[in-house]
Amino acid sequence: MAERIERLRTFVARFTRLMEASPPEPRVLDEGGGLLADLVANDDWLPDEYAVPDRERYQQFLLHCDPLERFSVVSFVWGPGQSTPIHDHCTWGLIGMLRGAELSHDWDLNKGAETRTTRLEPGAVAAVSPAIGDVHKVENAYGDRASISIHVYGANIGAVARHVYRETGEPVPFVSGYTNAAVPNLWDRSASVRAGLGSR
Repeated sequence: MAERIERLRTFVARFTRLMEASPPEPRVLDEGGGLLADLVANDDWLPDEYAVPDRERYQQFLLHCDPLERFSVVSFVWGPGQSTPIHDHCTWGLIGMLRGAELSHDWDLNKGAETRTTRLEPGAVAAVSPAIGDVHKVENAYGDRASISIHVYGANIGAVARHVYRETGEPVPFVSGYTNAAVPNLWDRSASVRAGLGSR
């Protein structure tokens, strides 16, 4: 497990360095999107307990939250055929497809209609934000298996006051929270340190 989690630990460290520069949003989406693409290019690191679908609804597992809440990393696990309501994020976000596929339906609240559908396959990364388009509905592209996407948001997304929207465009406040009560232990390097001691 410790060896598998190395990819996530490295990603978190790199994203933290990016955020320390207080970059403008376009740079975060560009450079951060590249970091996320590197992470989801390999499907060998996500701990099994953060990849479990639920029969009733999609799961949002917190993998890491920056201590200053500048960003959070979550795994979205979609059971067969599951989808979100139309919703916003109220912050920037990056979505990297790890396993399966998902469909993102961009929504125009003024027109009350879908404007575009994008299919994300493994390794693909997409962005959302109030500045470039923040309202969409997302669904598992498969009706017979789970799909998993890794999301990075510019806040502690589980604690952000956001909105779901009725088909009429009427906003309904919500806070998503998280499925899990504990996050992965990224920092236990004891096995590799012990191995190094044994080689002396």
